[in-house]
Amino acid sequence: MHDWTWLWIPASIFAAAAQAGRNAIQRSLTEKLGTLGATQVRFLYGFPFAALFAAVAFFATGSTFPVMDLSFALFVAAGAVSQIAATALMLAAMRQRAFVVVTAWTKTEPVQVAVFGLVVLGDTVSWLAMAAIIVATTGVTIMARKPANGPQEGSGLQPAVLGLLAGACFAIAAVTFRGGILALGDGHFLMRASLTLTCGLGVQTLLLAAWMMIFHYETWVRCLQAWRISIWGGLLGASASEGWFLGFALTAAANVRTLGLVEVLFAQLLSWRVFASKSTRQETMGTVLIIAGVGCLLLAST
Repeated sequence: MHDWTWLWIPASIFAAAAQAGRNAIQRSLTEKLGTLGATQVRFLYGFPFAALFAAVAFFATGSTFPVMDLSFALFVAAGAVSQIAATALMLAAMRQRAFVVVTAWTKTEPVQVAVFGLVVLGDTVSWLAMAAIIVATTGVTIMARKPANGPQEGSGLQPAVLGLLAGACFAIAAVTFRGGILALGDGHFLMRASLTLTCGLGVQTLLLAAWMMIFHYETWVRCLQAWRISIWGGLLGASASEGWFLGFALTAAANVRTLGLVEVLFAQLLSWRVFASKSTRQETMGTVLIIAGVGCLLLAST
């Protein structure tokens, strides 16, 4: 038997890179489909690829099909609903023109994941890993904040509360999806991760499809018509989620989501490369803290 635990590191980094690409496509789709439509694209067009990943995992590993009991169903349902709720909270903040503020507070997710993971699943992290989580999260929060001499927006209490709640819902989603993977027993981690992802995306697709067909039918039709570009967003989204879920199958969700903060660095590098923008002192400080936090996390994992 091989010890594949180390695989959570490249899986998480791959997930962060794929997610950065998916976000870029999703931003372009937002102009055509609106935020709700672009969000549904992530689920609707990602589901077939997730099912394909699960089929490949089943035949490649030669494992038996896992038994999906009530515990698994409850974990997956909780993860699917909480992830949708987190997105809705972020949208509510955007309507208040407080996107930067809510983004900063949402990035407290890794710390909240550590807390929820301990309470719900009994996942523990070392003191060094916890320090790494706090340092990296602080770095992202600094990068997401507006400069003190810049125009301020959303300075009230409500955007901060919305951001914290969104981060909490994202954290609950990560922890409960890991709970679903663990509920499938001792089968191959690749099969358990892929099956959980497929079920989660399936629930989210059905819930949002029902909502859109009842309340936003025109947007639903536009989602179906925009399949040519949406399919790429679905592929990148499903690939990113596959990386996250592989990580969840192998280590505590807090480790995965903290290492996943390197997505911010990928986005920053893309900004420097494509737009030739110069980094501010604030961005440099945040970058240094993220790198330091990730370095400590990897050291704690060895």
